[in-house]
Amino acid sequence: MSKYPKVKDPEMVGEYSGAAKAGGGYVWDEVLEYRVWCHPHDGSPDLAEGSDYYYAFETFEEALECANEIPGSEAPLALILQREYIDEPEPGIYLHKKEERIAEWPVEFLSRPRRGPDTIPGFMAPDAPSNKLDIIRGKA
Repeated sequence: MSKYPKVKDPEMVGEYSGAAKAGGGYVWDEVLEYRVWCHPHDGSPDLAEGSDYYYAFETFEEALECANEIPGSEAPLALILQREYIDEPEPGIYLHKKEERIAEWPVEFLSRPRRGPDTIPGFMAPDAPSNKLDIIRGKA
């Protein structure tokens, strides 16, 4: 039993583009895969002519095992799908974006509940708690 969610479609693991947004958005809908990035300049085997590369996994545990075995690799990241998200173009300025995006997140962010139908409207509501992140964390 994993402490992190299952991927949306195991058949698609490894098929997604290496290019993704980095972090942000505050909410998540699906986990697409878990990734371990490897950096030859930090000691990973040079498998891509000096360029960084990644391995994709169906579970966090497989990704963690890989990260622990390969020198010069990063901690696992989650590739997530956001069907809607919260943009913060300036600190404290929030915009509800109703478009899909794919982003890489630290897996710890997956401890937040999945986005529900009321998550973003509750976050954006004028009567939201002063600590809006409590809504994202499932505490409000």
